[in-house]
Order: sequence, then C-alpha cells, then structure tokens
Amino acid sequence: MTKKHVGQVTPEERNEIQTLFERRNGLNELAKIVTADNTELYEKLVKDMGETGTKFQNWWDRMAQKYQWESAEGGNWEINFDTCEILLVI
Repeated sequence: MTKKHVGQVTPEERNEIQTLFERRNGLNELAKIVTADNTELYEKLVKDMGETGTKFQNWWDRMAQKYQWESAEGGNWEINFDTCEILLVI
C-alpha cells in the first residue's frame, strides 16, 4: 500500500468530513447491537446510515471536483485530520 500526498482542504472542510466520519463510525457500531426486533429504532438507524453515507460520499465528490485531486484505478483518498492533507492510497 502506497500513500501519496495529493491535496489539502481547509480546516472548515476537514471539520465537515470529520463529523460525518465520526457519525458513520458511530452508526456502524450501533448497527452491531440493534436488532430488527426493535423496528422503529432499526428503521431510523438504516435511514441515518444511508443519509450519512450519501453525505460522506458527496463531500469526497465535491472536494475532488473542487481541488482536482489525482486519482488511480483501485485507489482511494483518505484525510489526515490533524494536517488536513489528502492522501491517495493505492
């Protein structure tokens, strides 16, 4: 696995994706303990996971278009939350 610096985002942009990242991780952890028996909670969780996943992907798409980051077949970007750097992981 190779990591290459391909860009930078602002602290405000970093905060936006960090909030979505933490929410997505929290929902994923909650999904491990919520069962379909609790229909109301289960449905809300599924809805929240879908909405958060969409917002998360939209952020990456929006930033990639704005900053024109390098990409690679089979690669993905990741962010260093401390430095706001965007890395291409291949």
